[in-house]
Amino acid sequence: MESANAFIVGEKVYLRPLRDEDAEGPYPSWLNDAEVCAGNSHHVFPYAKEQAREYIRGVRGRRDCLVLAIIVPEGEHERHIGNMSLQSIDYVWGSAEFGVLIGDRTAWGKGYGKEAMRLILAHAFRSLNLHRVYCGTFDTNPGMRRLAAYVGMREEGRRREAAFKDGRYVDIVEFGVLRSEFDERWPATAAEKAR
Repeated sequence: MESANAFIVGEKVYLRPLRDEDAEGPYPSWLNDAEVCAGNSHHVFPYAKEQAREYIRGVRGRRDCLVLAIIVPEGEHERHIGNMSLQSIDYVWGSAEFGVLIGDRTAWGKGYGKEAMRLILAHAFRSLNLHRVYCGTFDTNPGMRRLAAYVGMREEGRRREAAFKDGRYVDIVEFGVLRSEFDERWPATAAEKAR
């Protein structure tokens, strides 16, 4: 699978930088969807196209974060199904925080998030030379917990009642993976070795 827009290419999806026109598509509506945002800190205030445009422009060209659109190719077209990011990139400590939002509900359960997460972590470790990637999720978010386990993240701790969601306090479960652990689980492909 190749696309002129692709930054990182997988078998089912590719990752590309967010573009201004993404704010005109379904992306802003995802953050207004209670079910899509059940496992994250969004859906507290309404989210508008203008905010999406401002966010997209704000992350463009930064070196302390990498925010990419998850794209499913469909013939000559592409379908933007979510976003994935490495945030708080610290090149001295060799760490970054992972984030993901699969907003297109029709894309749930098809393995797109798994492949995209594996792709961005391979980029984090093999291109950005990071040592550790971590994330946190609500203990009420089994999908993200399964996704973290799939790529080899280990549970590292729990922040008790650290978030307020849907009228109650919930724990945040912390996960992390070291480069050596990721490499053991997901050895570099021939294409990655050739880069």
